[in-house]
Formats: sequence, C-alpha cells, structure tokens
Amino acid sequence: MQQSLFDRPNMDGTPLASRIRPRDLSEFIGQEHLLGEGKVLRNLIERDQISSMIFWGPPGVGKTTLARIIARRTKAHFEDFSAVTSGVKEIREVMAQAEKRRQLGEVTILFVDEIHRFNKAQQDAFLPFVERGSIILIGATTENPSFEINSALLSRCKVFVLQALTTEDVTRLLAHALEDPRGFGTRRVELEEGSLELMAAFANGDARTALNTLEMVVLNSPQENGVIRVTRQVLEQCINKKSLLYDKKGEEHYNLISALHKSMRNSDPDAAVYWLARMLEAGEDPLYVARRLIRFASEDVGLADSRALEIAVAAYQASHFIGMPECTVNLTHAVVYLSMAPKSNALYTAYEAARQDAQKMIAEPVPLQIRNAPTELMKELHYGQGYQYAHDAPDKLTLMDCLPPSLLGREYYKPTAQGSETRVKERLEQIKEWKRRNRVADRTEEEQS
Repeated sequence: MQQSLFDRPNMDGTPLASRIRPRDLSEFIGQEHLLGEGKVLRNLIERDQISSMIFWGPPGVGKTTLARIIARRTKAHFEDFSAVTSGVKEIREVMAQAEKRRQLGEVTILFVDEIHRFNKAQQDAFLPFVERGSIILIGATTENPSFEINSALLSRCKVFVLQALTTEDVTRLLAHALEDPRGFGTRRVELEEGSLELMAAFANGDARTALNTLEMVVLNSPQENGVIRVTRQVLEQCINKKSLLYDKKGEEHYNLISALHKSMRNSDPDAAVYWLARMLEAGEDPLYVARRLIRFASEDVGLADSRALEIAVAAYQASHFIGMPECTVNLTHAVVYLSMAPKSNALYTAYEAARQDAQKMIAEPVPLQIRNAPTELMKELHYGQGYQYAHDAPDKLTLMDCLPPSLLGREYYKPTAQGSETRVKERLEQIKEWKRRNRVADRTEEEQS
C-alpha cells in the first residue's frame, strides 16, 4: 500500500527552510568572500566586534541567517525587527529600551529585516541612537543601499554585499537537508540522478526557494515500504515555472534593461534576445521594453538606418494591440533588427552638444531674419526682415544664418560613415562646400564693388 508523506506528521509543521537554518558559521554555505577563514566579516563575528552594518543581496542568500548567527554568539542584547510590520512608534519603544540598557552598560544589536521598506522618517528615527551607540544596527535589504538607505545612516554602516549562491552551493545545501535530522535525515528519500542539480538550477541562487522546492517534491512523492521515491515526473511538476529574480522598480530592473541596450549596441542579437526574455518572463511590461527600443532606434542607430525607428514604433504598436505573450515575437523582431543595424550615435551627440550650449550660454534672441511676422507691429520691428526662402533659390540653398551670432559656425550634427548615414554625410559636405564657395564669391564681389 502506498502512503503519502501527508499521512504522517511533518515534524512540527515548520517549513524545511526554517528547520535547518544554520546555527553557526560551520553550517553556513556560501559567501566565502566574506565568511571564509580570515575574512573580515567572519573575524568580526568570531571576535564579537560587531559594528553597524548593512547586508545587501538577493533573496535567500543568508542575510537573516547571518544576523541570527550573530545573535547566538554576541554578548549583546539582540532585538529582531521587521520593517514590514513596524512603524515609528515601535522603533521609539525599542530605542527607549536600548537607551536604558546602554546606561547600564549593555549593548543592543538591532536587526532590521527589509530595511529598505522604511521611509525616510522611519530611517531617521534610528540615526541618533546609532550615533550615541545605544544600538548596533544590522539591516538586511535586497535593494541597492545607495538608493534606498538615507545617506546619513548609510555613512555610519559598513555595507557587506552577499552574492547569489552558486548551483554547487545550493546542491550541497539540498544534500545536507536530506541528511540532517532536522530536515529529512530521519526519512529514506530516494531521488533520481541529477534531481538535486535540477532543483538547484531552478532556485536561481536562492536557498529558500531550493529548500521549499525540495520539501514540495518530497511531500508530493509516494512512500513504499518506508522509502519516499521522488520521480522525475513529480520533480518536473514542481519546477515547471521558474520564478525569476526581478523587481520592476528596483536595481535589477535597470540592470536588465541596461544589459539589453548594451547588447544591441554591441550588435550581439543572441545576448539581446536573452536579456529580452529575462525581462518579459519575469513580468516586465512589454510596452516599457518597446519604449526603450524606440529610444535606442534613434540614439544608437539613427540615420545609419532610419528604418530602425519605423520598426521599433511598429513593435510598440503590435505589443499594444496583442499584448503578452503573443507580442514576444514582435519585440524579438525589433531587438534583432536593432542589433544587426549599422550603428550611429550622431543624433544623440548632436542633441547633447546643443543642450550644453542651450543650458550654459546666454539665451540669445532668435535672429530677426528667421522670426515669424504675423502682425504689422512685428513687421515694423523688422521681424522676418532678410529672410531668404530656400525654395526660390536655384539650388534650394541660401547663405542665411540661422544660429545666433555667438554660435555661428558651431557644428552639432556630425554624421558617421555607417550605413545610410554615409549618404547623409555626403549631402551635408556638399551643402557646406556650397556655402563656403558662395561666401567666398560674395566677399569677392563686395571687395570689387
């Protein structure tokens, strides 16, 4: 008779990830750059010389676990605090108790999980107590502290960057969970070869995801004669959809769009399509991606291939019309086209140079000859006087100056020799040569008259 693991009590009902949480540094897996022998964070913990610090890293890499290891080793009073459920009132209450302990010579270590969720006022409430030494603050965050933590508070904390676990690290963790009596060490669990590696790859560097997956797999596998046999079918059902690390408003959002942009700029369609897939499969708004492609079409391709802008706009419209997941192929169409198109940033540099002049130089009035003169008063004030209508000229060109006097001769647009911009460059050189030649002829006539 087959039994499911659901027929027996599952320990005390505590999730596997909590049951086998490392109790000391000897059980901790990963973060060798911080916790290896002789490394700075390991030394601080072992010597009980903790100062205020921020643990920054993706989910499931051990930020909270490290704080609890510190709590077990330290001689200080340890307070565990959540930014999700607490406000300024709760902060002040904890700070008041910490101040009393300080007066009695006792140190308080305050661990704040998800500290980035506190607003400026809440973060400010910590500052005087950190400065006085009433508390040693340990904050954990998945967001870049430079953006999410007040600069005054951040300057008083050492930032330790925790990295996503490697597939090898996660595989070791899963194997440990199967052997540890706090995990499934008291059960006989059989898995097909490569199953742990599959779960580790699925977890994407997140220990909690890996352990939750292992627990789900074991709980959903049948037991025969005291052996829980995990089949590949059960495993694949539990890992059929990877939860990609992504925060639409956080740093990873900007990292991925930067990766897409720079891959297209480097004419690497394979990398560009990969980063596109990473964004879309993690839930990014396809219209956001499409808007970025429109910008890229002019910023990085420009007149080297003006079709690029048409295709990017068409991809936006297609994405708007049909939405996800059908629009993925439309966006891929645009991404590959933009990756393979000849590149020119001449339009971008032209605007940036003009912007610098527009911002820094005196705002000169528009030259009279190119002003509009819709009223008699404006005509009396010489608006439009000296204007030369290019269509009346044989070559459709005139010598009329259109820049303010202080900017005469300034060149902003400098076309490249890439793609179709070669023809634009040739045309611009012809125009400049025509103006140079005719200015010389005009000066000669003036000198002779």
